[in-house]
Amino acid sequence: MSSSFRSSAPRPYQSYVYAYPHKTAYRPFPEGGRPALSERWAGERKDALSLYLHIPFCEVRCGFCNLFTRIGAPDELTTRYLDALDRQGTAVRDALGDDEPVRFAAAAFGGGTPTFLTAGELDRLCDIAEKRMGADLRAVPLSVETSPATATADRLTVLVERGATRLSIGVQSFVDEEARAAVRPQRRADVESALARIRDARTPVLNIDLIYGIAGQTERTWRLSLDAALAWQPEELYLYPLYVRPLTGLGRAGETADRAWDAQRLRLYREGRDHLLSHGYEQVSMRMFRRSDAPPQGPDDYACQTDGMIGLGCGARSYTSTLHYSFDYAVDMREIRGIIDTYTATEDFSRAEVGREVDEDEARRRHLLQSLLRAEGMEVAGYRERFGRHPVEDFPSELDHFGSLGWLDESAGPDRLRLSADGLAYSDALGPELFSPAVRADMAAYELK
Repeated sequence: MSSSFRSSAPRPYQSYVYAYPHKTAYRPFPEGGRPALSERWAGERKDALSLYLHIPFCEVRCGFCNLFTRIGAPDELTTRYLDALDRQGTAVRDALGDDEPVRFAAAAFGGGTPTFLTAGELDRLCDIAEKRMGADLRAVPLSVETSPATATADRLTVLVERGATRLSIGVQSFVDEEARAAVRPQRRADVESALARIRDARTPVLNIDLIYGIAGQTERTWRLSLDAALAWQPEELYLYPLYVRPLTGLGRAGETADRAWDAQRLRLYREGRDHLLSHGYEQVSMRMFRRSDAPPQGPDDYACQTDGMIGLGCGARSYTSTLHYSFDYAVDMREIRGIIDTYTATEDFSRAEVGREVDEDEARRRHLLQSLLRAEGMEVAGYRERFGRHPVEDFPSELDHFGSLGWLDESAGPDRLRLSADGLAYSDALGPELFSPAVRADMAAYELK
């Protein structure tokens, strides 16, 4: 079950493992063999599902972004997209059946930028979640992503009235020059105004995203952004290392990673981590920090990929215990536009189109990976209860390697696997080491588009 390692001392920033297997390991199902959702959800637990609605529109596309999103929405495209989302929601709810209660424990609207939609369209989006899927948005944690330009008072009012408990805003930097360097045109004054509107809306949780590793960024300017964010006393902060990926704006500019940039990002990460810890925040994962008195908000990092995930929209993923599925994936804007157009014209959403079967070995890897990348680590008993074995039996070479690098916390005791401070810092190297050979091969063979 173990896999061979590509290097004895991995570089710290290889891949942000926000889902496993990654979409580049997905493949189209054959036309005659597309899995019927009603069959694949039969027998699955449905009492604590997660619901994710994906809106693939932004007002601009940042230079580092490789998310499934397009700029703008001409010719009533948002209306057509919501129509398709409605059809998909109806089909998926039918596939879940009524043999047992269907209950959603958490919901999220992401993208793209969900608040690209107008206030009226956001109201309709909530209706799709509630009236089509049966989610009670006012009774469960509801997280919504927004941006400085689209966090307007009318949109925020709709979201709060419909039950939003968490608003996450991508600021990235409070330094205007750094924002421009990341191809994210915004002014600090506009960011501060948006944050004021979010605070006025009185959602329980404000999350601010910041990025480190931007060209020209120094410890002084990084601290400036951190302190500017802390001035708003956000309940959560996410600190993301900058990545330059193929087909993105920065990727086309020819920027590449090197050892000096690795060292800079690692240095800024530690600076940011220590600064937030000293200001009353707790580390949840490499990226996520929560204020110690913040209210709980349901699933955290990596928990979104547990079994029982329903994703609606052409960029969303869904997970059963044995199948991960979505729609086609692309980064290039022209390809994305084509996928969105195909999605909006789709009438039959009863079968999975693109995805990957998940066998027992992959399920073990996912469980270990998504648990180990959290600061609290993984209880060995939970793994043993699910799989009947100790994780060391399944991943002896991987865990031995992590230990030799000082990535495991030896003080955690025999009943818990937990990363050390260095292990958390190297999460983006550790995660890929747990990819199976088959997933790694399919990711490598994927043709970027």
